[in-house]
Amino acid sequence: MILNYIWVGFFLIAFATGLMKLLFWGDMAVLPAMVDSLFSMAETGATISLGYIGLMTLWLGIMKIGEAGGMVNFMAKLVAPFFTRIFPDVPKGHPAHGSMMMNFAANMLGLDNSATPLGLKAMGHLQELNANKDTASNAQIMFLVLNTSGLTIIPISVITLRAANGAVNPTDIFVPILIATFVASLAGLIAVSVVQRIKLFQPVILAYLGGATAFIGGMTAYFGSLEPTEIQAQSTQVAAIVILTLIITFIVAGVRSKIDVYDNFIEGAKEGFGVAIKIIPFLVGMLVAIGVFRASGAMNEMVGAVAWIVGSLGVNTDFVDALPTAMMKPLSGSGARGMAVEAMQNYGVDSFVGRLAC
Repeated sequence: MILNYIWVGFFLIAFATGLMKLLFWGDMAVLPAMVDSLFSMAETGATISLGYIGLMTLWLGIMKIGEAGGMVNFMAKLVAPFFTRIFPDVPKGHPAHGSMMMNFAANMLGLDNSATPLGLKAMGHLQELNANKDTASNAQIMFLVLNTSGLTIIPISVITLRAANGAVNPTDIFVPILIATFVASLAGLIAVSVVQRIKLFQPVILAYLGGATAFIGGMTAYFGSLEPTEIQAQSTQVAAIVILTLIITFIVAGVRSKIDVYDNFIEGAKEGFGVAIKIIPFLVGMLVAIGVFRASGAMNEMVGAVAWIVGSLGVNTDFVDALPTAMMKPLSGSGARGMAVEAMQNYGVDSFVGRLAC
């Protein structure tokens, strides 16, 4: 229901803004620009969705091998003591644990698009457990918050984007992203736990969080001591090793379990194709609403209003220009990446806004 209000609000506010610009300021270009944005964003949404087909086919095919070969279940057991406490409504040993684990792992490697099919898979498992199909369950809310906060240990996609846009040191955002995403994930976990009355002061939860904090601290110290070129080289190699090792491990486990590895891959791949097609209406619907909102100038007015409020409080307003990217992030990872690239191009890839948009 809330998403319904947001979607309708984008269109109504955009139309009202466009009319005001036309009637009071004589802006003859604003309404045609809104129409152009409507069509271009619809095409963009469909293109992004179709672009997911390959990734979803690959990863859900690999996931099927992992499930049949027992590796996903094994990985789920590693985090089960933690997951069963922050997702108390998900039964122990349920496939959702493995799917969520795989999704978090993809996000940690900065593989936004690859994380999407795994996240959809996990959300599908959680929906099966949801007694009220029209309302998000506590487990779905917790998963969505942790997914959106996006703990990123190796931000490969961001480093690649910065390098492609001519950054002097593409990896200089490595440590800030590591710290920011960890703090965001921790804050999200605490906030949802308070609302859902999950007791975080349990030995098991504290042990996992303490271990994660120590690991992130160690990663921050290590990569912070490297030269920019070494950070890029080592982070790329680590990500490649982790991804290839994961895939090979799943395949080997499938062979040892004497399953038909290829047939299981094809079965999972078919599911990935179907999921990619299903998300087209949702992605197109949200992108066209945001596109019209931006083209009308309403988003710029909103950003300007936020800047005025923040400035009135005596706070630095430099971060405000990165808000459109932050708004897009919970709705579409690819859309957020597009806005991040736009921010890099408009403000400079090495500017404060260009870095912050990452």
